[in-house]
Amino acid sequence: MNEEHKGLLDKAWAVQHKIEERQQRIGKGKYGRVLKMTRKPTNEEYEKTAKITGLGIMLIGALGFVIYIVRELVAPWILKALGY
Repeated sequence: MNEEHKGLLDKAWAVQHKIEERQQRIGKGKYGRVLKMTRKPTNEEYEKTAKITGLGIMLIGALGFVIYIVRELVAPWILKALGY
């Protein structure tokens, strides 16, 4: 094996060792305890979360619609009444 191939092989081994070290550290860093405490939600928890999220999306949409109506209908009427 010539020197060029040996250098390439050494670099490949270094990358492999780096990947393996990272893999061993998973779950031991800052967020490791949080990840260990997580679990899959029950069907009831999932349904409640989905309902609350859907309600939030609808409320934000309704607020946006109200702002749109005010801008399109009420604001021109006020400006006309003020003489602009």
